[in-house]
Amino acid sequence: MSAIPAKILPRLTAGIKKFQAVLNTAKAKDINESDTVVIVTDMLSEVFGFDKYSEITSEFAIKKTWCDLAIKIEDKVKFLIEVKAIGLAPKEDHIKQAVDYGSNHGVDWVILTSGIRWRIFKIIYAKPISHDLVYEFDFLTLNARKESDLCLLYYVSKESMTKSVLEEYHVQKQSLSKFFIGQILLGDTVLDAIRKSVKKVTPNAKLELDDIKEVLSNEIVKREIYEGDKAEEAKKKINKALKALEVKKATVTPPPENP
Repeated sequence: MSAIPAKILPRLTAGIKKFQAVLNTAKAKDINESDTVVIVTDMLSEVFGFDKYSEITSEFAIKKTWCDLAIKIEDKVKFLIEVKAIGLAPKEDHIKQAVDYGSNHGVDWVILTSGIRWRIFKIIYAKPISHDLVYEFDFLTLNARKESDLCLLYYVSKESMTKSVLEEYHVQKQSLSKFFIGQILLGDTVLDAIRKSVKKVTPNAKLELDDIKEVLSNEIVKREIYEGDKAEEAKKKINKALKALEVKKATVTPPPENP
């Protein structure tokens, strides 16, 4: 992943210290949603680096309704942010509301937050439209001296917007998902490697790829990992990548032979 630019480290560390105190006070007072929006707006500016007056828009209109906040860079919406009261635990309805806002406006990224709990979603424009929870964090538990915690803030900062950092992180997370690894595990390349390894141990064994796949599917890999929408989505991505690789190999012109 991209390293955090040194110039923004002081802002991130100072932001954690300042707003942990602010959020703890607000939590004790159990402030309402409107007051939470004010704090989140300040956090977007002072921690994440967005200009409060030109890049943060409140009450963003979407099809006769309003999303609490929007982040706009060069007049293009990068994030829609739905804010809930600081003491309110996010519910499935809240996630659906945030994702609906994003999909109705054609935005890739939405954030659901109470100021304390932050959840970052990527909208998947397929049929039907779905979403991935890319990551989440509790602002009150962040450690200003821990690089992995600072990265959680950097991924959605203004500085990451021009480098596709969040998209790269999402791709990495997908590649390490159990559904993605499950599909790789059940693919012919891995099955053939398993067969060759077994043959070294038991040379006389007659093994077919389907036999190995059946053992993996029925006795080793959980069914939820290779069946269902997420498994099918992972399978499509792998097949698409493999086909692209085959096309690339087929179009590569071999070097001329030496006379």
